[in-house]
Amino acid sequence: MATPGLPSRRALNLLGFAVCAALLGFALYAQHGLGLEPCPLCIFQRIALMALAVVLLVAALHGPGPTGGRIYGVLAGLCAVGGIAVAGRHVWLQSLPPDRVPSCGPGLGYLFDTFPLGEALKMVFSGSGECAKIDWTFLGLSMPVWVLAWFVVLGAAAVVNGWRR
Repeated sequence: MATPGLPSRRALNLLGFAVCAALLGFALYAQHGLGLEPCPLCIFQRIALMALAVVLLVAALHGPGPTGGRIYGVLAGLCAVGGIAVAGRHVWLQSLPPDRVPSCGPGLGYLFDTFPLGEALKMVFSGSGECAKIDWTFLGLSMPVWVLAWFVVLGAAAVVNGWRR
């Protein structure tokens, strides 16, 4: 039975997917239209957003019952938590005083070509100078702050949607 006053679980999952797709579309526009090159943490935020989008799309297409809805809610929540962790780290790096910012490191492709996966990931998450640079703001907030906020909203909405009666 649907919750009175709310769209169906399927419709809300589809809306969440559409928001993820719009955010990814803006990221591509910022990269190719505005010339803002993504840093390694930006790339990982995109991956987490893509994973969340896939979970929400599959949930919308599947239209599961209560148990399946909970499973999709948990999966979406896990994707969002991963995105929150990466975006939170990015926001933290951007908030550091200039003298505390790590030096710029090699590119993401070089890291994965040269180092074992675990070591490359460790280097990415330790951050580098390019991750602390703020190239774009909207209403005084940087892109990673907005991405963090969207992960919180989308993750919470997906979990609540998956667990509602």
